[in-house]
Amino acid sequence: MDQSLHTVKSTRVRRPRVSPRVAVTALAAALLAGAAAPAVAAADSKAVPKAAAGQDRPELQKAIQAFVDAGFLGMQARVNDERGEWVGSAGQRKLGASAKPPTNGHFRIGSATKPFIATVVLQLVADGKIGLDAPVADYLPEFELDRRITVRMLLQHTSGLYAYTGEFRPDGSVEPGIPAAGKEWVDNRFKTYQPEELVRFAMSRPARFDPGKGWSYSNTNYTLAQLLIEKVTGHSIAEEMKRRILRPLKLRGTVVPGTTDLPAPHAHGYYRYQDEGGQWKVVDVTRQNPSLQAGNGDMISTTKDLRTFFSALNGGKLLPARLLAEMREPHPKSAGIFGSYGLGMYVQDLGPGCGIVLNHNGSATGGYSTAMLSTPDGKKTLTASITFGDVAPDLAQAFSKALPNLLRQVFCGGQAGLADEVTPAP
Repeated sequence: MDQSLHTVKSTRVRRPRVSPRVAVTALAAALLAGAAAPAVAAADSKAVPKAAAGQDRPELQKAIQAFVDAGFLGMQARVNDERGEWVGSAGQRKLGASAKPPTNGHFRIGSATKPFIATVVLQLVADGKIGLDAPVADYLPEFELDRRITVRMLLQHTSGLYAYTGEFRPDGSVEPGIPAAGKEWVDNRFKTYQPEELVRFAMSRPARFDPGKGWSYSNTNYTLAQLLIEKVTGHSIAEEMKRRILRPLKLRGTVVPGTTDLPAPHAHGYYRYQDEGGQWKVVDVTRQNPSLQAGNGDMISTTKDLRTFFSALNGGKLLPARLLAEMREPHPKSAGIFGSYGLGMYVQDLGPGCGIVLNHNGSATGGYSTAMLSTPDGKKTLTASITFGDVAPDLAQAFSKALPNLLRQVFCGGQAGLADEVTPAP
């Protein structure tokens, strides 16, 4: 039996389908909202591992080049599959410079932080220190949470808790929370927030629905999950993450929680916004305080480390089989642009010839976006970082072609089908 199919069956991975056309159009707005600049692309042969340096994969280089041609500042990507490892980059490392993004560069991983947090929580479940279906209030009584909210609901986004950075109203307008975009965020991007402060802000607002009665992606859930880890273990999130994941997997390029300065080497990320007079401004946001995304998007990593982590997780090296199965059990109300949500992980069926892909992508508050995808057995992975510059690209045009083609090359053996089904968004 095919190993990937065996893994799917043994871990109860379902096959939620999302139309590529819908996924790509929405992805342009949801994952990579930002600005970018045109750039010249070429493969980066510097700092490439020997195993990767010999890989001649022009189809992959062309696929990442397409993102830069569409208007993004730069991209670095890493693919691991049956042919070995390939790494490449395209575009510019920094506005006004000719150097390409380093293929071993550090970047802000945004919501790709969530699978790390979920894994630690589930390891504590395996150790008997946390009950997956126990009330969170039993562990964190200081927040006076609804006792119907369980640990599972935090990881699954079914708690109903208000997202502290704001929520969409029924009419489509936005109810503002703590500023996470625009000039307000730019002016406060070095501010330090405490996790407890973020949670208390969310608790001051009405819940979206009764616990367990709906699904809504809320960063508040994972800030609470971080506090849960720290309360139960008596250690900081940095200490516990290092002990359980970073040191065992030798993730030397990963920083948790993230710092204001990115470790070298790194590409620069930029943010485009309107000032009070409506004029467009661009600011370098490579340096920013990530505490606004505590537990849900504040980590720093590399494509190599993300590959090692996600491959180990899906290969069954970090969790018992029963808990990995729980992680991959999608909630029926969570279907969206990345598939359906389990416990810190999306499950998506890319269709015939492609199969199941597990993923959790991410976008930092400004400047950086991350892709992290894997087959169910952890043997085929794609990890990447995209940076933004000073000109807003046509996101719909970029992702109607560039994204499906990249996924097709990595997960569909280059077959036609995925990209051919997608037409430019209106």
